[in-house]
Amino acid sequence: MAESRRNSRRLRRPMSQINVVPFIDVMLVLLIIFMITAPMLQQGVEVDLPEADAEAMEEDPQAAEPLVVTVDAGGAMSLNQGPYVNEPLAPQEMTEIVREFLAENPGTQTFVRGDRNVDYGRVIDAMVALQRAGGGRVGLITEPPRDNQD
Repeated sequence: MAESRRNSRRLRRPMSQINVVPFIDVMLVLLIIFMITAPMLQQGVEVDLPEADAEAMEEDPQAAEPLVVTVDAGGAMSLNQGPYVNEPLAPQEMTEIVREFLAENPGTQTFVRGDRNVDYGRVIDAMVALQRAGGGRVGLITEPPRDNQD
């Protein structure tokens, strides 16, 4: 009888291993969820940029994300930052929003993404609105020519 007690004590010893199977299951479910939702988070305004053989600007890794005004093919203007991201804005309304944004984030670079098919006057309106808001130098965003792409 004493022998059977010793054997039962050996058998009932607590295990010192962690079961990681539930952890792996949870991680795989989260991975699938993130893979499905990540493309949905990347929203933007569809713009067919003009092509230009210009030098690319050097990125400053310490600089804040630039403020970009997008002018789509219909002439609607929208911003990439602030409370009205990717919503159509009137030039006067955009000027006020950009003025407030630049007051909070001085030194932010400003750019205009204009669709190649939009009236040139709408791109100029966007540039003027940025300058009135205190944008200083305003850059234009283009794509490199297709024949020079790798």
